[in-house]
Amino acid sequence: MNILALDSADQILSAALACETGVWYTEIDAGTRHSELLMGSVDELCKNAGIKPGKLELIACMKGPGSFTGLRIGFSAAKGMAVALKIPLATVPTLDCLAYPFSVWPGIVLPAIDAKKGCFFTALYRKEQRLTDYMDISPENLAKELQKARLFPDEQIVLTGCGADLLCSRLAEYFPLEHIRVDPKSKRGGARELLEIIKGTILYVDDINSGPVYLRKSDAELKTQ
Repeated sequence: MNILALDSADQILSAALACETGVWYTEIDAGTRHSELLMGSVDELCKNAGIKPGKLELIACMKGPGSFTGLRIGFSAAKGMAVALKIPLATVPTLDCLAYPFSVWPGIVLPAIDAKKGCFFTALYRKEQRLTDYMDISPENLAKELQKARLFPDEQIVLTGCGADLLCSRLAEYFPLEHIRVDPKSKRGGARELLEIIKGTILYVDDINSGPVYLRKSDAELKTQ
């Protein structure tokens, strides 16, 4: 099955493609240039894999949380292709994708996206199980959630995602650094994980009219209230 997965939820823009020739991947540190770079990345990926975009059979993107603009761009591109090609759209929560590679980690997994204003988008995981709701939370309140969730005082915490380094520095006020590890590959796109999650399952196939999951209102929305 020819499946395209897109991740534009954070600063790293990534795309992954599964087809007969194998699994292909590309990523760019896009910053705020997702709209300029996304479709070019998809075209290049398909060209390298030797497949025409019209041969895609399923497209997936991140459901959120994440960057307001990035999520909208990813959803718009995925929906546009799904409608044009008359193929299913699959969406997976961003934090689930970030935590996915650590399904066998023995301690707590903490995927982190910098939500600005001193907060982070995150959730707590342990061995494939999500322990909390998706949160828009300050480091101080997150430390309290971690204290409640840890099975024993020195249970290890691994941080991943583009916000991992920043969150680690903030959590160091509440936990000894020897109890916190940062994924050395934290600053990477999540399209490969997204692809792996949705391959071979219809669990995440979504309504074509669905939209991203936001944990807070945008600055523009707040200014109009």
